[in-house]
Amino acid sequence: MDPLQHSSAASVVRDVRFSEQTGKFTVVSRNLMGQTENADEGFDYCVCATGHFSTPNMPHFPGFETYSGRLLHAHDFRDALDFKDKDILVIGTSYSAEDIASQCYKYGVKSVTLSWRTAPMGFNWPSNFTTVPLLKNVEGKICHFIDGTSKDVDAIILCTGYLHHFPFLPDKLRLQTSNRMYPANLWKGVMWCDNPKMFYIGMQDQWYTFNMFDAQAWFVRDVMMGRITAPSKEEQIKDNEEWRAREDKLEGDEQKICFQGDYVKMLISATDYPSFDIDAVNKMFFDWEHAKHEDIMKFRDVRHRSVITGDMSAAYPTTWLQEHDDTLENYLRKSGVMV
Repeated sequence: MDPLQHSSAASVVRDVRFSEQTGKFTVVSRNLMGQTENADEGFDYCVCATGHFSTPNMPHFPGFETYSGRLLHAHDFRDALDFKDKDILVIGTSYSAEDIASQCYKYGVKSVTLSWRTAPMGFNWPSNFTTVPLLKNVEGKICHFIDGTSKDVDAIILCTGYLHHFPFLPDKLRLQTSNRMYPANLWKGVMWCDNPKMFYIGMQDQWYTFNMFDAQAWFVRDVMMGRITAPSKEEQIKDNEEWRAREDKLEGDEQKICFQGDYVKMLISATDYPSFDIDAVNKMFFDWEHAKHEDIMKFRDVRHRSVITGDMSAAYPTTWLQEHDDTLENYLRKSGVMV
């Protein structure tokens, strides 16, 4: 069987409905090429695997509407050279904030002000970086912070995360959650407790990414094929709450890494997914985090060994800060790999 015969390309899902009478899903989609709308009925299962890093979380601060500089979300960040010789404000403390601030430093930003809400990132930033608490309001190009300090900036970059956004799903099927490692109402992190035919893949805050997505997909497959039998709804919710209670007690990155490692182990143990050394992966994450705290501008130069092949990552002749050509071709050429 050719699965492409049963697939629709260049189409967007507009609406998904579940019939209690038939136990089937109806999916309304729109073909973007022909601009035609179709309603397909009779689906036994629905899997939402759209991810949750496409709808920016855009907090508003007083004065944004009259701010005379450039205001953007990390989702729209494209080129650090746009901010060369500029004073910028970065709001947020996660990966986007780390990466964008570092990229702008690499390509000649004049100054970076880092604004945090809960806690600062805690890295040893360069001398032209300043860390301040949350933004209070903006007047013209001057940003005022809750500690009474202020800074004139040319650009504000919101590294404030993303929203779980599924407008094509009705409330009865729609996951509504903050970005956390174990969302509510999902048995084993994938099956919707209110409907055992509705599944979500990749909805967690993540250390593990594609290995976890793969393991989730194998678990979902086995539920659909009857290899795994889901317990009662009450037991599903109890299991979910136990995982969430454990998550709520986590302190620090290493505990969070081990938590998600244990989750992946649980998924793999329930299926025939190819096993790998998750403890070794956890250790690699530990090393990566330690390297960042030793030097946020040099941790990318640290080499790691694959837990699958045992091979060490390729040596590179220049440091990340020195290398201004980020193309794949340049990387392969300088790494000694034929292009």
